Amino acid sequence: MASLVENLVETLEGENSEYQMLLELSRSKTQIIVNADLEKLQKVTDDEQIIVDRINNLERRRIQIMNDVAKILNTDVEGLKLETLISLLDKAPKDQKNLSLVHDKLKATLREMKLLNERNESLLNSAIEMVEFDLSLIQAMKTAPETANYNKGAYNTGSVLMSSSGSFDAKQ
Repeated sequence: MASLVENLVETLEGENSEYQMLLELSRSKTQIIVNADLEKLQKVTDDEQIIVDRINNLERRRIQIMNDVAKILNTDVEGLKLETLISLLDKAPKDQKNLSLVHDKLKATLREMKLLNERNESLLNSAIEMVEFDLSLIQAMKTAPETANYNKGAYNTGSVLMSSSGSFDAKQ
């Protein structure tokens, strides 16, 4: 059982390390979103995907370890949470302490990640709203009313507020 707990601690430390890297990318992504740099945003997103793939591999390993621990403890793996496992390790205080520390670190990292992702989501939503506003403004300018411009013969020239040359057609 001790080796399983050690493997679990090692796996969770690996996950925390990967989440820390993901956290740094998310921090840089905040400024990239503010600057509206789409090329850098694409690069960061690609880097994030590589890290997420590594996290998924570690998560599969963690699940396998938890399945093995559940078999040894003769309990349901669905009901076996890290907090439960920590409380069951009373007779192995070193393992209990290590598992508790890595659990707390991972929990703090994920909490910070959640807050940062919520902020980035809000920034992206604001950017999308601005783009939609700009598109609506451009479309409204294309359909602006005619002005009362008259030529020398007192005929209406029918000019509009914005000329249609160089305008953007959003329907294409």
